[in-house]
Amino acid sequence: MPPNQITDLNDLRLFALVVEHGSFTAAARGLGVQTSKLSRRIRALEEELGIRLLNRTSRSLSLTETGRQFHQHCVAMVAESKAAKDFVDQTRTQPQGTVRISCPVALLDSGIAAILARYLEDNPQVQVLLDATNRRVDVIEEGLDFAIRVRLPPLENTDLAVRQLGLSVRILVASPELAARHPAPVSIESLKTWPSLSMASASEKYIWNLVDAGGQAIAWTHRPRLATDDLATLRRAAIGGVGVAMLPREQVAADLQAGRLLHLLPDLSAAPGLVHAIFPSRRGMVPAVRHLLDTLVSAFPVIAGET
Repeated sequence: MPPNQITDLNDLRLFALVVEHGSFTAAARGLGVQTSKLSRRIRALEEELGIRLLNRTSRSLSLTETGRQFHQHCVAMVAESKAAKDFVDQTRTQPQGTVRISCPVALLDSGIAAILARYLEDNPQVQVLLDATNRRVDVIEEGLDFAIRVRLPPLENTDLAVRQLGLSVRILVASPELAARHPAPVSIESLKTWPSLSMASASEKYIWNLVDAGGQAIAWTHRPRLATDDLATLRRAAIGGVGVAMLPREQVAADLQAGRLLHLLPDLSAAPGLVHAIFPSRRGMVPAVRHLLDTLVSAFPVIAGET
């Protein structure tokens, strides 16, 4: 056995209980075990430590000087173990502690940041550590409680647990100023004279894949004035009148309501993406994580404008 290592820390708890009760008999009765068995455990502890902890007679039990000091450490250990269990019990019953999550920047700007702020206000004992990033994160390797993603269905096979938050539908939008300079569009072909904006493409081929109200697929090839992988930049460019953009409905909901953007060709939209959270397992999930996920599931359809 390595030096300074106790084989069974439970023996320290038993020793503290014997001292607390003042006898092996009383301690054994409180524990519901045989007195002889308890005595053997403490004797084995003394042999393991190589020192006598208790002075025993047929009528009394007292601590040696070393036993007295050792007992103080045992009492502290018992108190710490109880505090640890109390903490776990409390964590299991009410949201508290630290939740580590990851979320794409555009989704945060679309309303998830506001949901998180309200959640933290309602749950003052919870701390959220947020990685705002567009990169693909590794939930396990990076020690995250969950990561939020947007993917077109079907979702890839994974060993991680998945919970859907809602749908992200991309729509065509443009500023009122840009719309005033062009005839009102009645079809996707009507936009051929309009400048456009797009997400970046490695192939430098830019295609809007849309679906009409009847479910028919439409592919529209265009040459954007601006192509970028940052949705926030596309939104600002669209508001500035630079061109037509296809953006997530939840990202531009406030702009549509305020009149900063117009929804063009409302019968057309891109195939919806699934907004979902991935996490290691549903088992053993602490209330803070479970409650935050429940909050996101309830609130996301509202900010996304789902009906």
